[in-house]
Amino acid sequence: MIAYRLRAGIAAALALLQPLGAAALEARAPRHAPAVRPAVWQVRGPHATLWLFGTIHALPPHFEWQTPALRQIIARADRLVLEAVIDRDDPRSAQALMRLGTAAHPLPPITERVPVRLRPRLVTMAGKAGVPVALLDRLKTWAAAMVLFGVTVNGLGVSGDNGVEEQLKASFRAAGKPVEGLETLDQQLGFFDTLDEGEQRDFLVSVVDGKDDDAADFGRMLGAWSHGDERAIRASFDKDMKADGALRKVLIARRNARWAQLIAARLKQSGTGLLAVGAGHLVGPDSVQAMLLRLGYRARRVQ
Repeated sequence: MIAYRLRAGIAAALALLQPLGAAALEARAPRHAPAVRPAVWQVRGPHATLWLFGTIHALPPHFEWQTPALRQIIARADRLVLEAVIDRDDPRSAQALMRLGTAAHPLPPITERVPVRLRPRLVTMAGKAGVPVALLDRLKTWAAAMVLFGVTVNGLGVSGDNGVEEQLKASFRAAGKPVEGLETLDQQLGFFDTLDEGEQRDFLVSVVDGKDDDAADFGRMLGAWSHGDERAIRASFDKDMKADGALRKVLIARRNARWAQLIAARLKQSGTGLLAVGAGHLVGPDSVQAMLLRLGYRARRVQ
């Protein structure tokens, strides 16, 4: 049972690896939004076309986001490229977390890694996860934070099962088209492992320290995404990232630079593809498009 809980929690956390922050997701989000038109860009190479689609990794049930233009792009693309291909029922997510996230040397008990005021809440969250506090004590701080973040997501009424990536994977696989990842599971977990202990504890505190304005935050974020409002998307993501520059550098800037190199290599080949990554990666001065421009490729907004 504990292994299942870990697997579910880590799958939820990895599905939300983009830095939404725990305060960005809440069950009381609007179920529908008028004139939904999430942002899409197109970038071309000599013989290749790639569409860049900024996604949201978890949605309320029955939220309609596929416009006619997006459906045409999905039909035209010969492959789907995601941040990583992680199937939510795959036990390897929990196995990878335990392999990379177990501390080699004893750390203070997990409750001592957060301020005193947050310790009761942390214990409550562990109980909801069905994960003993003693197990969290053995984990590196970032790994414990990911387990608890899964609790937050699972209690919000939104789900990665309803998220854009899961729907796209199902569509492409049904059509017999390949689904690829820019990163592996170990790479994604490894980003957190590069944080020093102080940065990891900041991450843990951000997960445990719930806020009272979750519903409003999610509503703003969902509205910005669904209407393709780049400025509002950036403001929504910056709210969490500005508080932790180290996390932003690890999760956004470095990854975007690496992805741009991979995209540039694909554009030198032939074919068409849909690259779907968290919307926070496609806005701002360190966006994937900005990195691509440095490599000589200009992305054009098409929706």
